[in-house]
Order: sequence, then C-alpha cells, then structure tokens
Amino acid sequence: MYNFEVEQPTSVADAVAALGEEEAQALGGGQTLIPTLKQRLASPSKLVSLSGIAEMQGMSADAGVLSIGGGTAHATVAAGTAASYPALAALAGNIGDPAVRNRGTIGGSLANNDPAACYPAAALASGATIVTNAREIAADDYFDGLFTTALEEGEIVTQVRFPVPEVANYQKFVQPASRFALVGVFVAKYPDGVRVAVTGASEDGVFRWSEAEAALSANFNADALEGLSLSPDGMMADLHGTKAYRAHLISVLTKRAVAAAG
Repeated sequence: MYNFEVEQPTSVADAVAALGEEEAQALGGGQTLIPTLKQRLASPSKLVSLSGIAEMQGMSADAGVLSIGGGTAHATVAAGTAASYPALAALAGNIGDPAVRNRGTIGGSLANNDPAACYPAAALASGATIVTNAREIAADDYFDGLFTTALEEGEIVTQVRFPVPEVANYQKFVQPASRFALVGVFVAKYPDGVRVAVTGASEDGVFRWSEAEAALSANFNADALEGLSLSPDGMMADLHGTKAYRAHLISVLTKRAVAAAG
C-alpha cells in the first residue's frame, strides 16, 4: 500500500464536494478497490468513503417498486428483500462469502460493473433505474461495456429502483475460487413481457438476450427456448471455460431460471 487520505462525509452533498478534488476516488465497500490499491493498479491521493452516509442506506417499497440505497450491503439486501423480491434476495445472498456480503454494496457493484458481477444482471433484467446525485438512468442506458457505465466523473449511485416482477429467478454457475459468475442468467416476468439478462459471458459485459425474451413473452415455459442458442462469437474465454462453453451455459441456465420461476 501507499500513503493516501481518507475522508468520511456524512451526506451525499459532502461526498460530491470531496470527489471534486483532484485525484479523489469514491470508496464503497472496498471489495474491488482495496485489492486494486494493494496491487498498485490504482493510486488515488484521497479516498472518499461512502459508508457513513445514512441517506444511502436501507430499503423501501412503494407501488410495486423496491428502492435500495446505494450504500446498502449485500447481506442487508439479502435479508431485507426476501419477501418483496425473492430472486434478488437469493442473488444477493450468494455473492462472494460472508465477509464480502457484509462489506460490499449494491451501489459499488453497479458502479464498478465487473463483467462477471451479479447485480448488473438483476438491474438489467428488472428494468431498474439507477439513481445518482445528479440524475436517474435507466438500466438499459447505464451499462456500457467492461467496467464501464454511464456515470460521469464524481457521480455517485445513491439508490437503485427495481420494479418488482410477477415472477423471477437468477441462476448462477459459480466460479468456485472467486464466487463470481462464470455465467449468470436473471429472468424476470412482467405484465408487458419477459426480460432476460446475462452476466459473466460476453466480452461486452452484461447484456439482454432478446430472442429468449421474445419466446418467453409469448410462452413463459422452458420449452419455449428449445432450438434457441447464442453464437460463441464475442463470448469470453479463459481457463475456466471456452466461448462455446459459456454460450451453451446461457441456454442451460435460462431454461433452469424459467423452470424455477414458473
């Protein structure tokens, strides 16, 4: 590690002001940033901790929309959404290990947009709205490739709003060492159609599988997916799985998610 300053604001306004200083960087739960600092892959002169901002904590539900503060830890999401959004609760409860779940935050995960993270699939499949200190961004417009989002410099994810679906399910093929998704598929059924989001597979990060959405919107049954497949072109490949393997897993996990949700 190296010397740097840590500022702990107690309001979003103070955090935004602190992030306006040169070489300042936001610190959520630190589950990605701290290892990055240890490896000297980043070297901000100031970290602005968001963990003490009360207005970014907690959850509420109103008119079929579940709102979660950006600073809310995964474990809190898992416990607090079990009744209102079981699929999201199950997803949050299966992130990493207990240490990660009690430190990592939903806002930090979405801001980082790791290509194998779970929350991006939930946000995209749910048609969520990412709320920042400056604006509201639809999930369809938020994710912009590997580790890239629509966030501007100094912008903070303060809240995430999830329209609660009729039924939903998340299926995750776990990479056992990291607990990230080798492939993860989130399926959510709404009155106006079905949304299917995939994480862990594409070189472009999280994406929607539109062909599966169309088939399932017409017939929400795993059998509706028979004959559908994705090309391995553009999929990630590493020592854990080839492009073709990941493409195949997407089909398998989507069918499992539909069967479990239905």
